[in-house]
Amino acid sequence: MNTTKAEEEDASELKIGEDFLKAKCLMNSEVAILLEHRCEQLKHMSDDPMNHLPQVFEKALQYVKRFSRFTNQDAVKQVREVLSRYQLAEYELAVLGNLCPETAEEAKAVVPSLKTKERNHDDEAIEKLLQDLLMIKKFE
Repeated sequence: MNTTKAEEEDASELKIGEDFLKAKCLMNSEVAILLEHRCEQLKHMSDDPMNHLPQVFEKALQYVKRFSRFTNQDAVKQVREVLSRYQLAEYELAVLGNLCPETAEEAKAVVPSLKTKERNHDDEAIEKLLQDLLMIKKFE
């Protein structure tokens, strides 16, 4: 029986393809910081004050700013550090950092791979992770 690539991939089991498993995933907050920095660079490099950023750039920046859970650069760095302690895949880290679920049940619903047999993070560990994120948000 021949299986297609789509059948082989299953995000709930972290079967997301070789490219995605090796890729560095960024949270919206991290992308916002990078785009804002690039925006400042482009403004300083331009001699023409009327020179505008490409529309796609502006739209992307608006999107990530709107959906960023963390705005302070130090807080964003702390979020990545905290999530990295839990041996999460990059994909899982980015989803949890973007969505900031409030309960272990909600976290496992948005990142089903947290509950797979091989990597089963118990609810207590997930709750601790979520509390760590909440503390960062609270003091941002």
